[in-house]
Amino acid sequence: MEVVLVVLLVAAVGVAAWLLGTRRATVVPPAPVVVPAPPATVPPEVVERAVAAAVAQANQQASAERDQAVKAAVDHALTLVQAQLGATTQAADAALAGRQQLIDAKLGEVQAGVQGDLQRLAHLVQQLGQSTSERLAVVDHSLQAHAEITQSLAGTANSLREALASSNARGQWGERMAEDVLRLAGMQERVNYVKRTAVSGEGTGIPDFTFLLPKGHVLFMDVKFPMAAYLKYLEAGTEAERSAHRAAFVRDVRARVRELAKREYARVDDRPAVDNVLLFVPNESLAAFIHEADGQLVEDALRERVVICSPLTLFAFLG
Repeated sequence: MEVVLVVLLVAAVGVAAWLLGTRRATVVPPAPVVVPAPPATVPPEVVERAVAAAVAQANQQASAERDQAVKAAVDHALTLVQAQLGATTQAADAALAGRQQLIDAKLGEVQAGVQGDLQRLAHLVQQLGQSTSERLAVVDHSLQAHAEITQSLAGTANSLREALASSNARGQWGERMAEDVLRLAGMQERVNYVKRTAVSGEGTGIPDFTFLLPKGHVLFMDVKFPMAAYLKYLEAGTEAERSAHRAAFVRDVRARVRELAKREYARVDDRPAVDNVLLFVPNESLAAFIHEADGQLVEDALRERVVICSPLTLFAFLG
């Protein structure tokens, strides 16, 4: 709109300038004033003043006529500008009204779409809240069950620690664990192995398990494993106590390996026997603790012909 006004104003000024130029071109210069020949007695200065006065009067009259022509041209130009401005304003108002209708229609469509999206979002939030409540209920139930299981396991662990406090109890537990592994491996007592049977010949040792291998060969295994220091390690409250019990556990295991090696089951039995004797560790975490506490212990035991095996390694060995 401002651009249109500037253009119209420039046009008006141009029209006024054109009219002024035309007026100047058509204005007839004032007729020369006929000055009667002065008598010979009039001085020249008087004549010059009279001529100057006549010229000034003519110029004043021409200036007045020029000003009137300019004013008329400007008024005409302003009239044209106002008329053009009115037409332009009406056209702009009509275009703006059309655009306003289009914008209102678009806004209506957008508003309808937003309302639909909000309704779908509200429905989704409601479904999500219901699903979350159901899942929280399931999680709460699972946590309660987990707490009960944890409490039960804690009681079982305490009972197990109490049951394993004596060496006889530890031996019986190790024997049951070994029998479970043998049963999983498909072995049967008195068919594939015998328990607590003295070696044949002049030997006096009684291994816990004697495996009956093909071609009359035998393999011996002992399940009595030193666990007292390990249980104390688990119950220790300070790092110093744990370090002391760890060292005691390693000493006990090494002593057990030497004791088992001195029995020489394979040498004293008159049947063909495997040179190595198995020392069964009834727990995988206990077997891992042996490697953690002393990485050389297993290799040193092998040099004494004693194989330290956990339930998994025993299953793989017999399989």
